[in-house]
Amino acid sequence: MTKSRVRVRAPELRGRGWLNTGGRQLTLAELRGRIVLLDFWTFCCVNCLHVADELRPLEQEYADVLVTIGVHSPKFEHEADPAALAAAVERYGIEHPVLDDPELLSWQQYAVRAWPTLALIDPEGYVVAQAAGEGHAQALGRLIEELVAEHSAKGTLRRGDSPYVPPPVQHTDLRYPSKALVTPLGTLLVADAGQNSLAEFGADGERLLRRIGTGERGLVDGDAGTARFAEPQGLVLLPAPIAAEVGYEVVVADTVNHALRGVRLRDGLVSTVARAPDGVPLSPWDVAWWQGRVVVAAAGTHQLWEFDPATGVFEVLAGTTAEALRDGPLAQAAFAQPSGLAAAGDRLWLVDAETSALRYVESGRVHTAVGQGLFDFGHVDGPAAAALFQHPLGVGVLPDGSVVVCDTYNNAVRRYDPVADEVSTLAMDVAEPSGTVLVGDALVVVESAAHRLTRPVAPGVWQEIRGGARQTQRPAADIGAGELTLDVIFEPAPGQKLDERYGPATRVQVSASPPELLLAGGGDGTDLRRVLSIDPRVGAGVLHVTAQAASCDDGGAPNPACHLTRQDWGVPVRVVPGGPARLALILRGMDPADG
Repeated sequence: MTKSRVRVRAPELRGRGWLNTGGRQLTLAELRGRIVLLDFWTFCCVNCLHVADELRPLEQEYADVLVTIGVHSPKFEHEADPAALAAAVERYGIEHPVLDDPELLSWQQYAVRAWPTLALIDPEGYVVAQAAGEGHAQALGRLIEELVAEHSAKGTLRRGDSPYVPPPVQHTDLRYPSKALVTPLGTLLVADAGQNSLAEFGADGERLLRRIGTGERGLVDGDAGTARFAEPQGLVLLPAPIAAEVGYEVVVADTVNHALRGVRLRDGLVSTVARAPDGVPLSPWDVAWWQGRVVVAAAGTHQLWEFDPATGVFEVLAGTTAEALRDGPLAQAAFAQPSGLAAAGDRLWLVDAETSALRYVESGRVHTAVGQGLFDFGHVDGPAAAALFQHPLGVGVLPDGSVVVCDTYNNAVRRYDPVADEVSTLAMDVAEPSGTVLVGDALVVVESAAHRLTRPVAPGVWQEIRGGARQTQRPAADIGAGELTLDVIFEPAPGQKLDERYGPATRVQVSASPPELLLAGGGDGTDLRRVLSIDPRVGAGVLHVTAQAASCDDGGAPNPACHLTRQDWGVPVRVVPGGPARLALILRGMDPADG
């Protein structure tokens, strides 16, 4: 993000209501004199959660001049539920005001094209920069410093406290739990994500026996009373011979720490056994033991990784990092926020949350059993080709070989029969189910939004639910047929320049769904501007654009600090007569056409 000559008056914020303000309705007019950062997010989006974490240090450092406002712009129907949003704001520790904008009114006013998107407003009420994706914290900090200096000198900067008002704190044994497993002693170990710890219960799932971790957010190894986690999600029990060799029985996906932790059950000793390489926002969401290694659902990079406890090797297993629903060989397949894993012999089942899909890995290839794309979701039972889920986060395998799916945003538990190739519904009104575990012949479900373990399914019984297909209500961008100029806008941060020491500093990939939408202009290239050819016979679709830019400090140092900025866009488009012949996507900066 960088300061630009282009300045656009910031539109007033519009939405349904506010959270984290103590009931106040905020306006940009009353915040004049402060620097305002708008964070357009949706709580299903792991990249949005990464940005929330990136912003925390900036919010603390510039607390007297900077007001951050989260503008919640939902993708899924469930995210438009105000109670679900309030729960997510608590779950993810959002400590700034949040505008609830279920109809995407502010999204449209600010011409946002992707989650997450940031817009910085100066003390005089002008938008001075926008950015899409992650990794902009350093650039933001530099620009905020420039704005503070400029507006202090002009006398237009006003210091003061944030309008943030924290919500009441509630205490329960579990707070937004995620996954669970049965220990060798028959107890239930639960990843208590909302309380940054693990909770161990008796076999009944009711009696809390102990807690592993202090509950404070952090990355600290040590005994049960010292260790710290940051929103742990997935758990897997290692085979006994492997556990005896490495000295711990459980591997934990410590999501916000981008790490795997080992837990020795006899005394709760926690150790860090693997971490993502620097700068890789892995966000491990689940783990499973399959074919002699721990497989990791890397939601943050849209991949599967693998970890060998004996050697410590931690590397990519499958996925290109592109966010899409694409089957094929492991190295060429694409995922979209994989969030649940379950091993069954030679097959590894997974749920791909952002495509609302049930998929599996077998014989070196990725296959899709249920799911249609990034913007298709609903609650539909029946033949797998027409069945729909809504942002599932958990998956398990039942004794008969069928697959149970935690259909999280439908508040349902679903079943896929691989033999009949059909989907049915096992239970409804389950509050954001996120994981399952078999205890004897009973299916125990982690009911995340109800903060409990539950048994909502009678063994062998299910009901048919006749729901309708639904698609995201995200507004489509009107475009014209024929030539369409795609402009990806990127400006290096203050004090940086494009890093062209080893070749082109930018890269852009373009494709479309359906592919017929794009007559020409797809594929890879290095230019931030290219001309596409749009087929007038295809009335609508999605343009998929991935852009990245490398920049480094412009100080003449022999080894300058360098940064890679990257974003994936899936832009719904509608082809209309006389529609615009240009589509601008802001990676960082401002669109000159706005000036």
